[in-house]
Amino acid sequence: MSSPAAPLQSDTLGSRLTSRGDLTSFFMELTAEIGADSYMLVAIVHDQDRNDARIVSSNWIFDAIELIGKRLIAGLAQGPLTAAPGIRPTPLVAAQAPNSGGLVSGEEARLLDVLGHAEVYSLRLNVGRQRLFALFSAAAAGRIDQPALMKAQLKCCYALSHIPQLIAAAAMQDPLSDRERECLFWVSEGKTTDEVAVILGVSSNTVNSYITHAIQKFAASNRAMAIATAIRSGII
Repeated sequence: MSSPAAPLQSDTLGSRLTSRGDLTSFFMELTAEIGADSYMLVAIVHDQDRNDARIVSSNWIFDAIELIGKRLIAGLAQGPLTAAPGIRPTPLVAAQAPNSGGLVSGEEARLLDVLGHAEVYSLRLNVGRQRLFALFSAAAAGRIDQPALMKAQLKCCYALSHIPQLIAAAAMQDPLSDRERECLFWVSEGKTTDEVAVILGVSSNTVNSYITHAIQKFAASNRAMAIATAIRSGII
C-alpha cells in the first residue's frame, strides 16, 4: 500500500517552487481546484514583543487588504475557526457574523462580504517552526469544496516544507503586495503601462499607482531602480 503522502507528490510540488512567481501559481491552482475565488498565505512573525501578520502571497486586491487591515487578517488567521491539518475546517460566513464567536464585528463582516469574501476558511500549515496560515475565500457561501480543501491543506504543508528559506525571506523582506510585484514584473518584461493594465484587468491609473507604491517602498528614484532592487532581492 502506498503512503498517504504519495498521491500528493510532495517532492514534485516542492521542486516546482523556486521563486515567488512559482508560489503564486501554486496557490492559484489550489484556489481553482477547491472552488475558491481568493487565497492568502500569511506568516505570523514575532517582532518587537508583538505578533505581526506578514502577507507572503495573495491575490486579494490591494484596496481590500488596506480596508480590512492587518489586525483583522491576523485575527482570521489565528482565530478559533482555524483548522489544523486533518481537522474538518469550519468557515467564517460573513452573513452569520453574530455566530462567529466575536471573531469579526458586524461592520467587518459586511466589509468582507462586499469585497468578495462572503465565506472564509482559515487553515494552519505545519511547516517546520514557521507559523503559516492559508486563507481561502469565496464570494458566495457554500462554494468551496471542503474535502478538496483538506487535501489542499496537506499539499501546502508538504510543498512549503521544501522551501523554508523562500518563505522566511518572503515574510521578512518583501514589502510589496502581489499586485505591486506583478506590475513591476511586467514592466521589467518590457510591457507598457497600458499593456500591464490589460493583462491585469485594471486601469492604467491603477497600474501607475501600484508602481508608485513599489518605488516608494524601495526608496527608489524611478521604475528602473525599483525593478533592479526587486530583481536583486529575488522578489521578481
